[in-house]
Amino acid sequence: MKTFARSLKALATSLAALAIGACAQFGGPPLEPGVSTVADLQRSLGSPVMRWREADGGELLAYPQGPMGVHTWMARSDASGRLTSIDNAMQPRYFARIQAGMSQDEVLRVLGPSYPGWTIYFKARDELVWEWRYCDDWAEPARFSVLFDGTSGKVRTTMSLTERQSLPFGRGDRREWCSR
Repeated sequence: MKTFARSLKALATSLAALAIGACAQFGGPPLEPGVSTVADLQRSLGSPVMRWREADGGELLAYPQGPMGVHTWMARSDASGRLTSIDNAMQPRYFARIQAGMSQDEVLRVLGPSYPGWTIYFKARDELVWEWRYCDDWAEPARFSVLFDGTSGKVRTTMSLTERQSLPFGRGDRREWCSR
């Protein structure tokens, strides 16, 4: 468990490095797109939770840090196993890619897996909701939800709320979580 806590702390530090330059620091050697390999990535972050083979022979790898973490690292590699990109998908520009009619697999390829404990099915609406935690533009913990038609599995809509908005009387000010 201590190793996991140290890894999360290293990931928070690495977000700043990602914003500044093309290199990322994950508690191991620096990860640099075009130079680092999938093996380097796995030494730093371990095995991905999900992986997809791309048409060009590369891979897309998902490293969610939930439920209380606010990052899901999505890494792409080329056919030779070189890292081509690594980015935190828990950002509004990624959420904007989720459109009505998308399949569940298409959503997973953009955002990675949601935390299973926050998945809920509403029988009366025949609606399945997946939820991710992130830090919004005002450094406040928030939740992004994708609402699927329960029968077709296609996206109906999305929504986002700060955690304070979803708690009674605005309790739960956890902005310090996003300022670490």
